[in-house]
This record gives sequence, structure tokens and C-alpha cells, in this order.
Amino acid sequence: MNKIKVFFVVILSIIVSNCKSNNPNSTSVKKENIEVVTIKKDIVSKILIDSSLVRKHLYTLASDEMEGRKVGTPGIEKAAKYIETEFRKIGLSTYDKLESYRQSFTKKGLDVFNIVGVLEGKSKKEEIVVVSAHYDHLGMKKNKKGDFIFNGADDDASGVTAVLCLAKYFKENSNNERTILFIAFTGEEMGMWGSTYFGTTVDATKIVAGINIEMIGKQSKFGPKTAWLTGFDRSDFGKIIQKNLEGTGYTLHPDPYLKYQLFFRSDNASMAKLGIPAHTFSTGPIDTDKHYHKVSDEAKTLNITTITETINAIAIGTKSIISGEDTPTRITLK
Repeated sequence: MNKIKVFFVVILSIIVSNCKSNNPNSTSVKKENIEVVTIKKDIVSKILIDSSLVRKHLYTLASDEMEGRKVGTPGIEKAAKYIETEFRKIGLSTYDKLESYRQSFTKKGLDVFNIVGVLEGKSKKEEIVVVSAHYDHLGMKKNKKGDFIFNGADDDASGVTAVLCLAKYFKENSNNERTILFIAFTGEEMGMWGSTYFGTTVDATKIVAGINIEMIGKQSKFGPKTAWLTGFDRSDFGKIIQKNLEGTGYTLHPDPYLKYQLFFRSDNASMAKLGIPAHTFSTGPIDTDKHYHKVSDEAKTLNITTITETINAIAIGTKSIISGEDTPTRITLK
């Protein structure tokens, strides 16, 4: 009888031991397993982008009500007011000595403006990181027959959506040692008017990085959970992002469309010309995109999950630049 009791005690001990070893909250878990769990939880905790918010911004900015957001039209004014309202809700400050979020200037007889919101840094507030996208598009067809509005959902309501979501993300995290300027540039479709003007008003030596975002609404040619970066080899910016994304399941790749010279065709170029390590994130399948600069570029053609995952990746990938741990090398254009 005693031998039977001993046998059951041994079996019970083994069962309890196994249960503890399979329980991540158990104190008996090996140290290295605890570290793995902690790392995974750390990655998950930084993914704060709300897909419903992504949908709201995208569908609003790409709606027919915005009339294609062409420079100098009532439609772009509506888009501007929406962005300003969101900056105000988030709690961003105005830039430099401006009385509002608008950085106004005149170009070809038009009164135009960038929209700039500021999240002041802490220990390195004199060092600036720019997070940007352009909020203008092509407007409407003159004949106004059929579908006549160029909604510009991917180009670039998706990018402005990212700027708004990242502004909320970094404001809530409050861990930016460097100052962040969140900018919706005007006139990109007209020849990068807004970013060019912005470049004439700043001390470029104080801007440590330019994070530009354009066309992130469709799966990239590299597959799910991937994006590509223009000018990848022109600084070590891309390598910093890749390092920070290790273990997240999301990967960043060099621009696969070099023949299109995309590094020089978006607002990052205006900053790069000043030596700023400024690059554009994108997922756009440029060579096969049948909606590019067409009236069919509407919100319903985009993938909300792709946009959300990409914004998450940008938030995580740029964290060491925002926090002041990493500083990308400067760009020298030949």
C-alpha cells in the first residue's frame, strides 16, 4: 500500500512539473525563455496603430467630397482643414513662429500652404526628424462625365493617413528625444512645390532624417508584410530600419524600380538635395498598378491591413532614430 502511495506521489510531481514548464507565467521557466517572451511582448506593445482609424482617415481624404484635392481648389481646402483638425486633436504644436498649422507661400499666382505639426523632443529637441506625405492630387476631369474625380487614395491619401496615425502614436508614447515635424506637403503633383519651399526655410543641418511616405495601400512585389525604400544605398537609413524590424515579421527592401528614378520624384528629394538622409517608404507595385493617376484610384481598391501593417513597421523601424539612438549618414548627391 505504501509503495502505491509513493508511486502516485511521483506521478503527481511529474505532472505538476510539466504544467509549470509549459506555463510562460511560471517561475520555473528557463531564463532564456522569459527573455524571448519579453521581447515578443515588447514588439506587440509597440503596435498601437488602429485599423479603424486608418480606414477613417483614408476614406475621408479620398472621398468625392475632397474633389481630388488639387492645389488651389475648394477640395484641397477641405482636406487641409481635416488634417488641421486631426493635428489639433492629437495635441501637436504649431511650427516655428507660425500662428496656425499652415506654412503659407505663393507659387505661380496661387496661395498655397504646407500643414506642419510639431511634437517637441526632450533631451535632443534641437535635432529634428521629418515625417511627411503630400496631401494634394490631380483634382477633377473638366468634362465631369462619368467618374470624373481623381480621388488619389493610394497617391497619397494613404501616406497622409500614415502621417496622422504616426503623429498620434508618437504623441501617446511620449518617448521622442528628438523633435518630430509632421508635414502634409502641398503641390507634390505640381513639381514638389511644398517640400521645395520648406527646404528654403530650414537649417538642414538640424534635420537628422526625412521619413516620407507614399502609396502604401497595395501589397508590394516582395509579398505580404514588406515595403521598399527609395535611395536605399544613399545612406544607412534603410539598414537602421531593417535592424529595428528584426523579429517583427515585417521586412524592408531596396527600391526595385530603379529605372523610374523614384528617389527624385517624391518629396524626400527636396530634403535629400540639402544633404538630409530623406527617403520614401512605399509598397506600390509601380510597374503593374492600373490605378496610378487614374480616377479609379479609390479607397475601395486599397488594402487596409497592408496600410496598417506598414504604418506599424514604420513606427517600429524608425524608433531608434526618433529616440536619438541612431543617426543616419548624410546624403551627397552626385
